Amino acid sequence: MRVSREDARENRARVVETASQLFRQHGFDGIGIAGLMKASGLTNGAFYKQFASKDALMAEATSHALTENLDHWRRSVAEDASGSPEDTIAHWYLSETHESARGTGCAYAALAGDAPRQTKEVRQAFDEALRETAALVSGKDETTPLSEQEDAFKFISQMVGALVLARATEDPELKTALLNAARKTE
Repeated sequence: MRVSREDARENRARVVETASQLFRQHGFDGIGIAGLMKASGLTNGAFYKQFASKDALMAEATSHALTENLDHWRRSVAEDASGSPEDTIAHWYLSETHESARGTGCAYAALAGDAPRQTKEVRQAFDEALRETAALVSGKDETTPLSEQEDAFKFISQMVGALVLARATEDPELKTALLNAARKTE
């Protein structure tokens, strides 16, 4: 059965979206092509018509997930213009809701630990996203020298680190203490 170009585009987008969630939930190596395609409602054969390799999908899905991250950070800032961008982001980012949403939550927290073992394209997706996120947090433009955005990188590192550690803990009291400590952005 032939698939129209529009259907093929929609199928590809569905696979990328599904992969971005499942990679965040299970890690890059925690799910294979068969599982990704089954979750997408498509066959393994459809994968090979859309992507050159799993590595190619990983790069595209990572870029997609990191773009979603930035969109969440932007919405967080836009929704509450009364406080500083850092306080607004910290309130949302370090919430119990976000902490428990690994598959749809922060790609930095879910995938950064594994990114060094992945392709150059996956790492480049992180490079681009971190520059854009720092520009948002600092209120500067992406062409601003990185040395002038140290406070933004410190903030991003604090948020992501706290979320990673909170997700790694079993003790609810410890989890809450980690999130609360990082919420204090001053």
